[in-house]
Amino acid sequence: MNAVEGKVKRQWVLEGLDCANCAMKIENKVKKLDGVTSCSVNFAMKTMTLETAAADTEAVSEQAQKTVTALEPHVKLREVGGRGTAAAKLAGGRRVARAGGHGHDEAHAHGEAHAHGDAHGHAHEHGDAHAHGHGHEHGAGGERGTWWRLGGGAVLAAAAMLLPLEGAAELALFLAAYLVAGGDVLLSAVRNIVRGQVFDENFLMALATLGAFAIGEYPEGVAVMLFYQVGEVFQGLAVDRSRRSISALMDVRPEYAVLQSGDGQRRVSPEEVGVGDTILVRPGERVPLDGTVLTGSALMDTSALTGESVPRPVEPGGQVLSGFINQNGVLTVEVTKTFGESAVSKILELVQNASGNKAKTETFITKFARVYTPIVVLAALLLAVLPPLLFSGETFGDWIYRALVFLVISCPCALVVSIPLGFFGGIGAASRSGILVKGGNYLEALNDVKLVVFDKTGTLTKGKFTVTGIYPAEAWDPQELLRIAAYAESHSGHPIAESIRAAYGREIQGLAIENYREISGHGIAVSIDGRAVLAGNAKLMASEGINPQQPEQHGTVVHIAVDGNYAGYLIIADEVKEDSREAIQRLKALGVRKTVMLTGDTPEVAEAVGKQLGVDEIHAGLLPQHKVEAIERLEKEKGPREKIVFAGDGINDTPVLARADVGIAMGGLGSDAAIEAADIVIMTDEPSKIADAISIAGRTRRIVWQNILFALAVKAIFLILGAFGIATMWEAVFSDVGVTVLAVLNSVRALRVPARA
Repeated sequence: MNAVEGKVKRQWVLEGLDCANCAMKIENKVKKLDGVTSCSVNFAMKTMTLETAAADTEAVSEQAQKTVTALEPHVKLREVGGRGTAAAKLAGGRRVARAGGHGHDEAHAHGEAHAHGDAHGHAHEHGDAHAHGHGHEHGAGGERGTWWRLGGGAVLAAAAMLLPLEGAAELALFLAAYLVAGGDVLLSAVRNIVRGQVFDENFLMALATLGAFAIGEYPEGVAVMLFYQVGEVFQGLAVDRSRRSISALMDVRPEYAVLQSGDGQRRVSPEEVGVGDTILVRPGERVPLDGTVLTGSALMDTSALTGESVPRPVEPGGQVLSGFINQNGVLTVEVTKTFGESAVSKILELVQNASGNKAKTETFITKFARVYTPIVVLAALLLAVLPPLLFSGETFGDWIYRALVFLVISCPCALVVSIPLGFFGGIGAASRSGILVKGGNYLEALNDVKLVVFDKTGTLTKGKFTVTGIYPAEAWDPQELLRIAAYAESHSGHPIAESIRAAYGREIQGLAIENYREISGHGIAVSIDGRAVLAGNAKLMASEGINPQQPEQHGTVVHIAVDGNYAGYLIIADEVKEDSREAIQRLKALGVRKTVMLTGDTPEVAEAVGKQLGVDEIHAGLLPQHKVEAIERLEKEKGPREKIVFAGDGINDTPVLARADVGIAMGGLGSDAAIEAADIVIMTDEPSKIADAISIAGRTRRIVWQNILFALAVKAIFLILGAFGIATMWEAVFSDVGVTVLAVLNSVRALRVPARA
């Protein structure tokens, strides 16, 4: 349970949730309950996340669970336990399940579905949403049982067709084949009728196939039921494959931590380790919690968090994050964050809860299904009744059969199953690349990005000042000039001073420094080895009557004077990231029409960096509020459908991240503020990942629209054919189950990371 500002968030695993329409129905019903602040049912991860007011959380949660059970009796709710964030608790469910020895619980805790066994068949309730009809056996045994049962039905049907039987004997054998293959469908149809859910797929299949028996078409009745059941099995397997692929992306949670204490070492759950504790991380183990390395050095595989294959070295004093994998060396680490606040927990929570922010396409399909289904049901009713009444020679039996075919074809299952999986797959592909997208809406918005605005420091540049040039006056040695500057800056905490000391790289003898004095806005005056030294800007030199050289290089200039004579200057600059220029070029290739850089740095430095990278527009000397104003001006230039992205470091640029259409925080590793403030978080410091994110968004959109157009086109064709009596139940079943299987398999492609443009 996770309480925030008087609200409580709880999460359940919905075991047996095998239908996206069921998930949609549950979410819609629970959202309407009094006391529910928000409810999100994640079909891909099989979870329901509920947020309520803290005062009445128990009563509301109980009512929500009752609602789920009433809607879908076969779905079993298991609340995710453990401490920390919802993501930590969901992942923690795997540890609890493992302790209990139930392999299938372990998989469910990760949202990983098992192959469905007996009784596949999504009961689709027309006029509302699709209601799942009957239970599922999980595991390999259940799947084998299904195939044996369907195989038995097929053998009996073949025997009935091949043996020279007539009359009651032939009917009995076909009926036996039918009951073996589809008895569960009949049973589910009866149960759903009792529950008031008449127009579901089980009812329609039962009515159509029993109708075939009634008119003496025994082979068609059995064959259609067999085909339907086989299609449902393949549909379940396709969804399971997608779920397993997504679950594999989420499998970054460490299983245990090796806690060091006075009485030795012991394995504990990561949730049991506190801040300040010391843990041991051996080669091949996953770092369980964020912390600081005390002893040892190693190469860390960070790919689970960043998508980068190049190992990252760590040494004593360095930071490691949960989810890193130790490739070599033994580390002792002092824990700096509890597991609930660790990097891996935040990543899990972001990705798993991303389905709560639905894309417009998902919302459209949900609304479309609500309108489309009742219209189709009414059309089927009219199709069954009007032609026999209006035209002589037409029979009710023929047109009722056509109407049943029409209804089976109409189910929008392919859309409501494949589209959420497509967006979730795109979000998963992004996370595999080290890009955290907080919802399908942000992923979809990236497709319309035409303006990309960058902060400079820490986004396009490394944010670390370095000495890029030493320019001594005549008779001065460069190393001696650097030594004098380092000693002069020895007491300053400014980043520029730190960069000069780092460039010097030697121990500074404090006894050589006397009369240290900082002059605000100018620099430093100090005595070094008995000589009067000035280190600062041109204003400082001018105030002492010293004529400094005029640097031609771009960067921050530190002039040095010794005993009233000019000694030279140092150039300190913020290095441009290696892939910044590539990022700008790739964005333009992807259709971004303008790139803009906003910075608080001087115009000279900003122009130099912008020109080097090929940025279209540069604004320098800005405070945070000025950056917001710049975004607002750019908004007036964009088209009605165009979107603006702002990429910043997520700490100083929070107002701008919030103001842009899509806020992207760079360098999410170790930055809590970045993860909180942005819509998308780049876990590395690479601006080129923005282009990767846009590429993934484009691929996801193409896959989603392929599914939409394919499903609607096939259904439109078969609806027309069904209405004219050309399509039979065979085609009807294919247009429902077959199209869904193909659409789900197509959605799985969204999990793959596209090649770089």
